[in-house]
Amino acid sequence: MKTTFAATLVATTALAGAALAEQHGEKMTIGITQNNVGVDSYQTTYERAFIEAAEANDMVETVVLDAGGDVARQIAQMEDLIQQEVDAIIIWPTNGEAVIPAVRKASQAGIPVIVTNSNIAEQGFDFVASFSGPDNITQGARSAEIMCDKFKADGIENEARVVQISGQPGYTTAIERAQGFEERLPEVCPNVELVETQPGDWNREKSQQVMEAFLVKYDDIDGVYAGDDNMGVGALNAAKAAGRAEDIVFVGATNFAVGYEAMEAGEYWGSIYQSPVDDARAALQTAIDVLNGEEVPFLNYFDTPKITQENMGDYEKPVF
Repeated sequence: MKTTFAATLVATTALAGAALAEQHGEKMTIGITQNNVGVDSYQTTYERAFIEAAEANDMVETVVLDAGGDVARQIAQMEDLIQQEVDAIIIWPTNGEAVIPAVRKASQAGIPVIVTNSNIAEQGFDFVASFSGPDNITQGARSAEIMCDKFKADGIENEARVVQISGQPGYTTAIERAQGFEERLPEVCPNVELVETQPGDWNREKSQQVMEAFLVKYDDIDGVYAGDDNMGVGALNAAKAAGRAEDIVFVGATNFAVGYEAMEAGEYWGSIYQSPVDDARAALQTAIDVLNGEEVPFLNYFDTPKITQENMGDYEKPVF
């Protein structure tokens, strides 16, 4: 099901919208096909922010679609947007490799494609105008630094054992956050052992089950790294139920409200601060800038700083 919304960004896009009006003399249509709205609160908040930002400017119309986590459905939505001859397409890929042919087809049709939040695989880069989102490898690396610093403070950096709960297999964000963590951890804490990684599919309940299995399998777990706080809190819940949470350092890679609350309670150590509102606005602004002929970096990252129990007072509680 698709819904068409008139508009674009907030006050920050007023000048871009005016330039578009002067250059084209009519509204521009931007289509978006999202990954899976409703699977977690980040994506739900992203969609709401995208729509609100779009409705703030009457020079752009948007066609808002959601793939529901289904690659085939997203490819069909790309075909639909191409047939509608939209002026630009924003895609939040369900799978970084599987969507490449559809992205290529849009590019060949003269429709610029902006990838949002999670990039496509590198072999598809030639067909993309810009990527707008976080640097997921840097996020994973910063999570490793957070965990290592805590191990050093606790005096266990030479003996700690870590398990990892990654995101959905095949999903670029999951791959890159794991890569960043796995590459950085041995650089900063060479004697820490990453004993096993299992996917949590961005799902709290599944991640709790994964952690339950880890707790049965390993008597000694000093740290848990999760691809986001939704999964991290699932792991925390499993450890609390087993009476082992106090002995484990929990670190995520995107700070959710539940992670922030667990940090306030002293149960969850740290994460990476990332705003879905900033994410949505940045994607829409990038599409406008591309259509307006402005120079846009291919990798158009926004910053995502470290947040821990020690500095969380500097950050507002996430809205998702």
